[in-house]
Amino acid sequence: MSALLDSLAAGFEGDADRRAALDALLRDGLPGPRTEAWKYTPLRALERRNFATPQPVAVDPALLAAIPAPRIVFVNGQFDAALSALDDLPAGVSLQPLSCLLADGDEARATNFLQRRFDRTDEPFARLNAALAREGAVLRIEDGVQLAAPLHLVFVGASAPDAAWHLRHFIELRRDAQASIVEHHIAAGEHAHLANTIAHVHVAAGAQLRHVRVQDEAPRASLFARTDAVLVREARYARCDLELGGALSRHELNVRLEGEGASLDADGVLLADGRRHLDTRLGIEHIASDTRCGLRWRGLAGQRGRAVFHGGIVIRAGADGSEADLSNKNLLLSAEAEIDTQPVLEIHADEVKAAHGATVGQLDANALFYLRSRGLNEADARRLLTGAFCREIVAGISNDSVRSIADAALERTLARLDA
Repeated sequence: MSALLDSLAAGFEGDADRRAALDALLRDGLPGPRTEAWKYTPLRALERRNFATPQPVAVDPALLAAIPAPRIVFVNGQFDAALSALDDLPAGVSLQPLSCLLADGDEARATNFLQRRFDRTDEPFARLNAALAREGAVLRIEDGVQLAAPLHLVFVGASAPDAAWHLRHFIELRRDAQASIVEHHIAAGEHAHLANTIAHVHVAAGAQLRHVRVQDEAPRASLFARTDAVLVREARYARCDLELGGALSRHELNVRLEGEGASLDADGVLLADGRRHLDTRLGIEHIASDTRCGLRWRGLAGQRGRAVFHGGIVIRAGADGSEADLSNKNLLLSAEAEIDTQPVLEIHADEVKAAHGATVGQLDANALFYLRSRGLNEADARRLLTGAFCREIVAGISNDSVRSIADAALERTLARLDA
């Protein structure tokens, strides 16, 4: 048994069903390097660590000055009512912490997503979450409601003894609803916590969800995130992920296109500097006919950083007329950095359009020479090229204020490459 699992199991609170899920994981243990899904992301160092249950921590409100209302805030995995701003939500929108729903005894109707279990041995953190999560953000938007202002979900890691938390989120847009949400993962001081989250996303017929996730956590933090999304007829889901922080960060994005005409655009940037290890795994399933997905990802690895990308697309039998496109371009910025990319495309239907590709290279020597011939020094020329490489993704964010937030976070991270 690992020190990690022992320490996490010590804080268990739950019913017999959750206990059984936890015991099954304890028997199986964490996956090793021979498990295909974890081949490039070893857990040996993490497995030796111990984590405590998080305690309340005060955070300076100035940290959130640039994040407008409405917003819901969690500090070290615990809902912070004082930092949240939920009073002016429009009619037809409900955003509240999971703990409030559980305290109201509303679990059977409003929190049935907690009943989902995960049995595969290669999904250990989802199994931990199913056993231990009792907090998270629950967002529901009623039929036809169209939000003008983005909703902000803020997750703060604050200085304290090393702690672990498990959050379970539920995001539901009902028929013809429209909304933008922004996830902020930020740090209030140095820490080495472990955050483990699952987000269930349901986009109903004709609904449109725009979702930006900016992960800019502390340099020693560990984060494991999973997003499971379901799109039905004519649903639209557009998201952009910026993986910028943490020591070890892994995000699994699983999307099922279950309704005819459903559409997904999922773009992102992995920026691994220092000794940072960033891992993203996409699992996109075309189940209904005439569905489409467009996936554009950019990876940068500098110093001794490592970026791992798996882009999996499956077009199921019966999903005729589907369109799928995956592009993963990567830049190696130092001889010690590493990038591992694995595009996978499976087609079991007829009359589809599908393309996928991945490249790993270095900055174009001719472009560097051109910029230097125009008076830029080498550092400025490299900064200009790497910035343009990433901002191609951020430029696709439609909301001006959200794009500004993402661009500022990206600018701060790019500056570290020159340090």
